Amino acid sequence: MKRLVISALAGAMSLAAFQAMAADKLTLQLKWVTQAQFAGYYVAKAKGFYDAEGLDVDIKPGGPDIAPEQVIAGGGADVIVDWMGGALAAREKGVPLVNIAQPFKKAGMELVCPKDGPIKTEADFKGHTLGVWFFGNEYPFYAWMNKLGLKTEGGPDGVTVLKQSFDVQPLIQKQADCISVMTYNEYWQLIDAGYKPEQLTVFNYSAMGNDLLEDGLYALGDKLKDPAFEDKMVRFVRASMKGWKYAVDNSDEAAGIVMDNGGQDENHQKRMMGEVAKLIDNADGKLIPEAYERTAKALLDQKIIAKQPEGAYTTAITDKAIK
Repeated sequence: MKRLVISALAGAMSLAAFQAMAADKLTLQLKWVTQAQFAGYYVAKAKGFYDAEGLDVDIKPGGPDIAPEQVIAGGGADVIVDWMGGALAAREKGVPLVNIAQPFKKAGMELVCPKDGPIKTEADFKGHTLGVWFFGNEYPFYAWMNKLGLKTEGGPDGVTVLKQSFDVQPLIQKQADCISVMTYNEYWQLIDAGYKPEQLTVFNYSAMGNDLLEDGLYALGDKLKDPAFEDKMVRFVRASMKGWKYAVDNSDEAAGIVMDNGGQDENHQKRMMGEVAKLIDNADGKLIPEAYERTAKALLDQKIIAKQPEGAYTTAITDKAIK
């Protein structure tokens, strides 16, 4: 019997070793630091969804000095999380990014202003200072200002753009009349800093119909021509969306998994996960063509890109991954 048990254990170890050896390695570059914004990927890894698809996924956090487009162009990642604006701009500069899935169906970007300040409506923007993030995050703002016909070089008939730090200090320090926030992150930093919701005027890009596609998954078009790489992306998207579905249905547990991977402030991560869940919708990862067309048009109108992009997204991956 003892020999039988040892033999069974050896067999199990061999199988585990074989599975580990057989797993396809894949590197995912996130757009920002470890937080619940990316919970679906961390959950997929922690719950073994990637393992079940034969994938050994390395999740790389982002940061203020990390541009996912440059990372994948340099061979540092197989797939990246990016906003459509940044991806199309990079594509036009020669990085052949292709959207292979769109986990975030809605945008979380907002502009918020204190109600006791000078701005109550869009008509009040002229002559005031608005805080905006850069590094590809500025495209939705510039597209919105272009839609309003407002210049962004300052002056009484335009707005002054403040290159905003990745926090809410510009509003607290009164360096700007309004600042950019995400529904799931900086908005709550303002609440934690003492603002009450009724004290803030909120311009939500999605509610205004000015939203551009945010957190999508992008791979390089030339690599997608390889059937083996395409199959790897299909398995990755299937497992990732399973992770997102689990994260949406089990938000506190998902926030805990994010904490285990380096997230900061558990209560903030729980709140963030609850807000991110509102952007995921049905967790099928499928791109909405109308949203893509709106994003591309806004970028063209603002001359962020010069040409109508061709082949910038594919539904082939999600069609195979989500059935």
